[in-house]
Amino acid sequence: MSRKSFEPRVGIVTGGGAGIGLEIARQLVERGSHVVVADIDGAAAEEAATTLGSASAATVDVSDPEAVRELVRATVAEHGRLDVMVNNAGVLFSGPFEETTDAHWEHALGVNVRGVVNGARAAYDQMLTQPDGGYILNTASLAGLMPAPWMTPYTTSKWAVVGFSRALRAEAAGRRITVTALCPGYTDTKLLDEVVDPSASVRPGDFRKTAKGFQGRLMTPRQVAEKAVEGLAAGKAVVVVGWFAQVMYRANRINPRTMDLGVRVEAAKQRRSARTRR
Repeated sequence: MSRKSFEPRVGIVTGGGAGIGLEIARQLVERGSHVVVADIDGAAAEEAATTLGSASAATVDVSDPEAVRELVRATVAEHGRLDVMVNNAGVLFSGPFEETTDAHWEHALGVNVRGVVNGARAAYDQMLTQPDGGYILNTASLAGLMPAPWMTPYTTSKWAVVGFSRALRAEAAGRRITVTALCPGYTDTKLLDEVVDPSASVRPGDFRKTAKGFQGRLMTPRQVAEKAVEGLAAGKAVVVVGWFAQVMYRANRINPRTMDLGVRVEAAKQRRSARTRR
């Protein structure tokens, strides 16, 4: 069966108020789509929508399944269909496992996992009714493809997103619904500076410093968004963005023992650094 053409008319992007989400929304608008920019920060969603042209804004907490279903229902009621659902909203945690709390785990899994599942479920139900199906893009991370110490709630959630996306993709294949997981390397967004409830071992700016130590030059949200939409249009299962992410992904697949050793060294390094600062 030949691949269907990618001609989105209506899309939703969660976490679209800034960063990668905003730039994915921009890419979809440039391809002719009307995009609903959805974000828990309603003011950011409104501001983003005004910069895009053919876009509207919505305030939504993706961890609330009924709120996400209503977002999809309202979009379809106004525009008649839903071609692309981008489940991009996410939160970041950094710190040692022993300093994680119930709140850290509930927040990370609620937004990063349940938020993706909620968006996919709502969109899937609608896309099943459309003869030409649709596309679902789930934002994971390089941390969903390799071990990433000192951020276990985040890493756990992103591995879950990759696994969920691959499983749903297999189910959806015969129903003209394409499911893609986006796994970018370190990207220059506010997420690097907005670690959720930092633990005692984490100082402001630590995660950004770590990211730049690994990758050197951070990717821009636009660079990630361009590759994301290109990969979605090409029907890819997983879109790994950035040279560092590509190297780490392949290294983990080819020689996981060496990768494990490397991340153990990094974990020990971070622990020593945290002790020195105390």
